[in-house]
Amino acid sequence: MEIKTLTPKLSVSAQILPADLKAIKEAGFRAVICNRPDGEGADQPTFAEIERAARKQGLDAHYQPVETGKVGDADAEAFDKLIGDLPGPVLAYCRSGTRSATLWSLSEAKRRDLSDILTATRAAGYDMGGVVRRIANGGKTPTQTVDATYEIVIVGAGAAGIAAAASLKARKPGLEIAIIDPADVHYYQPGWTMVGGGIFEPKDTSRTMGSLIPKGVHWIKAAVAAFEPDNNAVILDGCRVVKYGRLIVCPGLKLDWHKVDGLVDTLGRNGVTSNYRYDLAPYTWELVRNMRQGRAIFTQPPMPIKCAGAPQKAMYLSCDAWKRRGVLSDIEVNFNNAGGVLFGVKDYVPALMKYVEKYDANLNFFHNLVAVDGPARKAWFDVAKPDQPVERVEMGFDIMHVCPPQTAPDFIRVSPLADAAGWIDVDQATLRHKTHDNVWSLGDVMNAPNAKTAAAARVQAPVVAENILADMRGRSPVAQYNGYGSCPLTVERGKIVLAEFGYGGTLLPSFPKALIDGTKPTRAAWFLKEKLLPPVYWQGMLKGREWLAKPEKIAAE
Repeated sequence: MEIKTLTPKLSVSAQILPADLKAIKEAGFRAVICNRPDGEGADQPTFAEIERAARKQGLDAHYQPVETGKVGDADAEAFDKLIGDLPGPVLAYCRSGTRSATLWSLSEAKRRDLSDILTATRAAGYDMGGVVRRIANGGKTPTQTVDATYEIVIVGAGAAGIAAAASLKARKPGLEIAIIDPADVHYYQPGWTMVGGGIFEPKDTSRTMGSLIPKGVHWIKAAVAAFEPDNNAVILDGCRVVKYGRLIVCPGLKLDWHKVDGLVDTLGRNGVTSNYRYDLAPYTWELVRNMRQGRAIFTQPPMPIKCAGAPQKAMYLSCDAWKRRGVLSDIEVNFNNAGGVLFGVKDYVPALMKYVEKYDANLNFFHNLVAVDGPARKAWFDVAKPDQPVERVEMGFDIMHVCPPQTAPDFIRVSPLADAAGWIDVDQATLRHKTHDNVWSLGDVMNAPNAKTAAAARVQAPVVAENILADMRGRSPVAQYNGYGSCPLTVERGKIVLAEFGYGGTLLPSFPKALIDGTKPTRAAWFLKEKLLPPVYWQGMLKGREWLAKPEKIAAE
């Protein structure tokens, strides 16, 4: 339990347990507020249990449940009254603390400056960007003034957003489409593994955003602050309002570097690197090139993450480089995975295990990185093996490649479009939102149970385009997504295990087995990754040319 202070009278926290109430009492609190509805999570105690434990400690307890992403004006007003009525200091909690912090922010909007509220919540670890317009407007979100209106608005100009815009324009050139994204540069992120392996140059993985926005598509260079789906409105930073007929949400996910204590302070130095960042991938290769002995650790956080094979790709390419130089026998290699398996689709594991054995790498499952001391070259992992208490272990390192924890962006997690876990809530076949019929989502931010890869977005984009155009014609969805994702696992320089699979781990190979057997390492798959996939991305996917991405039709009843 981590308590985060917003004001002398109010602190917030993630879910508490009945056993925590004694410590809460000892910390000086006099009341608790539960902002999480009962039954939201299987491991969640009921409020009645919390209330009984609170009473035993002489604490007041109040139940004010609010659904995630649905903090209304009345909720904020009720919260404000509670804080005023209850003896302080007060501890409010929900699943993560975000709803409680949001309720406080909105309830204080008429009394405090916006900057004061954002400073307090940011210091506590909560980003209120998703409700900043409401805070600036005294706790309410006005959508009466409209700055622009488009037939289709796309939030996010990453691989998914640009591909969706290009697929729509290819089918109906006259569509009025706007893409909202504040970034100046677009990155080919699958190439960063190759940069970290000394194969690609960093500059080959980036282009200016303006050069990639499809012709005829409006680019709104701004960040999204909030969604108002009942009003068909997107609220931008600066309180501008963009209205839409149909909305596509695909801003990608958030790399939560701050979730690992000490990590941000040491990234890019002290031997700590990551291929998950453009500026750090070259440092990976520098470390690998210069290492001759010692311990190397490669980490993987709990799922979901983008490209679940990327953490071990970094390990394989590093080991291959060390083996070629004749120094691998002097390097202790550790793959510390928060999960319990090497790869989620069992058909590919035998081939990968042969390389784990070839490189004499230690597989440390259920090891989740929680803290780093870069100058001391030490890392701490919480080891959470099944049916055993969590144990914190310390490991020294000479180099460490980190895959950061990953979540949906904050403005998504607190939005009305998100599910209880913070991801956009879609039908996994049609990619249409489950409750808002004119909203679709694709890419890393939606909650379909598929691998979060660029290859997945390449197949999803035409599905979304087909279904939106069908909807505009008054028809039901006509295309469905089968969960396809691809992970080219670079097991050595020159060979790749080409994992291609869909929902439920079903194998979905794109090529005949005689050409590429995805369950085995092949040079043909390496040629695909090194030579063919970059132009497929830049000249195909982002241009509306749907190579290897023909939408699967929904069979007529």
